Amino acid sequence: MNFSEVFKLSSQLCKFSPDGKYLASCVQYRLVVRDVDTLQILQLYTCLDQIQHVEWSADSRFILCAMYKRGLVQVWSLEQPEWHCKIDEGSAGLVASCWSPDGRHVLNTTEFHLRITVWSLCTKSVSYIKYPKACQQGISFSRDGRYLALAERRDCKDYVSIFVCSDWQLLRHFDADTQDLAGIEWAPNGCVLAAWDTCLEYKILLYSLDGRLLSAYCAYEWSLGIKSVAWSPSSQFLAVGSYDGKVRVLNHVTWKVITEFGHPATISDPKIVVYKEAEKSLQRALGRPACPPPRAAESKYEIASVPVSLQTVKPAADRANPRVGVGALAFSSDNYFLATRNDNVPNAVWIWDIQKLRLFAVLEQLSPVRAFQWDPQQPRLAICTGGSKVYVWSPAGCVSVQVPGEGDFQVLSLCWHLNGDSLALLSKDHFCLCFLETEAGVHTAFRPPDHCT
Repeated sequence: MNFSEVFKLSSQLCKFSPDGKYLASCVQYRLVVRDVDTLQILQLYTCLDQIQHVEWSADSRFILCAMYKRGLVQVWSLEQPEWHCKIDEGSAGLVASCWSPDGRHVLNTTEFHLRITVWSLCTKSVSYIKYPKACQQGISFSRDGRYLALAERRDCKDYVSIFVCSDWQLLRHFDADTQDLAGIEWAPNGCVLAAWDTCLEYKILLYSLDGRLLSAYCAYEWSLGIKSVAWSPSSQFLAVGSYDGKVRVLNHVTWKVITEFGHPATISDPKIVVYKEAEKSLQRALGRPACPPPRAAESKYEIASVPVSLQTVKPAADRANPRVGVGALAFSSDNYFLATRNDNVPNAVWIWDIQKLRLFAVLEQLSPVRAFQWDPQQPRLAICTGGSKVYVWSPAGCVSVQVPGEGDFQVLSLCWHLNGDSLALLSKDHFCLCFLETEAGVHTAFRPPDHCT
């Protein structure tokens, strides 16, 4: 792997453009747009206040900067740098802002979720959508950009409205059979909408485009329920992570559970590869203490012999949002693998084989896992733990790489480039790019001797 120099950053606001040509980053009230290949600055924009949210339009021609404290949104054009747009929500305030799929409308959610304002950049017209619900994931656009699904709350009941994005006309409006709707998400093929209830009641509902209830699923009652939801890229599977530490995978034909993935604290199956991160001993390697001491201990992966006991934490029973249950899950781009994190086993990432419906590998880190993300082009998973290293797994093995540079670069989050050839690594105040070397399409970092690096 190779690394770029380190650049300044604020609030971890750094995003690749959808076409993969540009990289936008924010430094307080300045928006910096760089060329992805050379990292040279192409445009430098100055906003009216500190930027709190940044988002590319789908065609990569415009970029949106939201300043929630001021109730302002500014839109900049890459093709015409002299053109810009300012949207002021005034006394209504602003808590969220996003692009429509066509990249020509901005959707602003006002304070207290009183309404969503749809601003047209072309005609300067304004449309209003009432009763948006303040929930975990209340807005979802279909992948083809034709439809918007919106969670609503009116008269103490939950509803879902489906709008046509071309003219913002209401297509369907129906009751959601939920106590307190927590989120909605379209399947990638745009045919099915998943809606799930509050964590206090286990319920996930599948609706068709015309509002028909296709299926309702409840795994158990009288306990904390759904914590995370993810569609497979093929729309064939819906993975539901629960507070009981299990992932239930539903199929798209009958919407029944085809398998349950548990997360036991002890791995005893010899067919499962368990990679444990271990610190390298510089003293043993060199025969004398290192001088001066390194800024961060280097580490490597070792294959553990089963049975392996994973480090667990006991959740505080008297606090809200307990650290228990499956808090993160994601399918690989080829649908072959599912990565999960069970929050009461915080240092481990579990990788499941979806074809064979079994556990494939477990990675146990020295620190709690903060984030992971799949390569958009191949089954390769990048992981960060808030330390100065980035970790990458593929079916061939895994690697731990120290981020070079002065000071301690703590990787808090990461994101892949569209082509899968580079990663943006984000710390609190800086970011850098990590370039992955290839050889005839095979990444050389994943040929470690004896399966460990």
